Amino acid sequence: MAAVRTIGVAVSALALLGVATMTSASASPDQGGERHGQQAVPLVLGHRGASGYRPEHTLASYELAARMGADYIEPDLVSTKDGVLVARHEPEIGGTTDVAKHTEFADRKKTKVLDGVTLTGWWTEDFTLAELKTLRAVERIPELRQENTIFNGRYQVPTFQEVIDLRKRLSRELGREIGIYPETKHPTYFRSIGLELEPKLVATLERNGLNRRDAKVFVQSFEVGNLRSLSRKLRVPLIQLTSASGAPYDFVAAGDKRTYADLVTPAGLREVAGYAYGIGPDKNQVIPRDAAGNLAQPTALVGNAHAAGLKVHPYTFRAENNFLPVNFRSSAVPSEYGDLFGELAAFWKAGVDGVFTDNTDIAVASRAETFPRR
Repeated sequence: MAAVRTIGVAVSALALLGVATMTSASASPDQGGERHGQQAVPLVLGHRGASGYRPEHTLASYELAARMGADYIEPDLVSTKDGVLVARHEPEIGGTTDVAKHTEFADRKKTKVLDGVTLTGWWTEDFTLAELKTLRAVERIPELRQENTIFNGRYQVPTFQEVIDLRKRLSRELGREIGIYPETKHPTYFRSIGLELEPKLVATLERNGLNRRDAKVFVQSFEVGNLRSLSRKLRVPLIQLTSASGAPYDFVAAGDKRTYADLVTPAGLREVAGYAYGIGPDKNQVIPRDAAGNLAQPTALVGNAHAAGLKVHPYTFRAENNFLPVNFRSSAVPSEYGDLFGELAAFWKAGVDGVFTDNTDIAVASRAETFPRR
């Protein structure tokens, strides 16, 4: 296991030095990567930054992902009480900040229903930006990423504008344009409380000159209605996220019986292609696992999506055994690293157009092995 960790550190060091980093600096306006024969080199998408190495959705996490070679960094967007978009995975922040230690906010702890699920905690919409800035980020899954906890308390919750400013600076420093891949989180919920996300997103992209066809931006959502609406306001490509179970919550709220499974049928994909550039499926929808938990054979999803004119960016590729198929695990210890290289190789072969990963350095190195420069 120590050897596996050593390899990971070595790969990180190489990526930070710019060695073997396959980027899409020469990407075409349609967001494709470099060409390799007839296939575009897939994109590496820094999932919540480099969240395998730093607490997620912090400027430090995004910066590390970019320096490791990520083509895009991914901020999930939620709203503060005063309508500012900030980067958090969920509006409930009890597990990703030190808010529980702030006695001055003890009375902010509330029980709410989020997309049909009852949750108790602290919510971004109950804090002004100034109040939120007094908190500090912590590692969300310390039981699996104990090494990340050394960074607990060191970083603020960033605004969407701060993420954009960071990618501008890093693009200059690294000599290649770093893309951004924001996700609107729980849009139906935020609309219901008078804090609609989409107008702020559009305004921020407009203000930064990023609402144009050739901007290195994707916008994603697990809901459908907001993407349809955004398709009439944004010039950047949209990505329909899907899950291996359940349904878009705006469908649920409207009594629409369709599910994510319906969206990824050939007919569903053709409908998605009417408003989106691609799909972001759960990786198990691309290659499922068998009854024993081993990686099985690919489904028809990639082929069907490509036939509909859609790109495919599955999520989420992580190095810990806990997240890997059984046949790529190194041990029974959930937090130890397994063979992420092996899992990624199977997905490159399946023809995906990009991957969301917590371990940018490993994905960049794996991609370089599969798609060497010519």
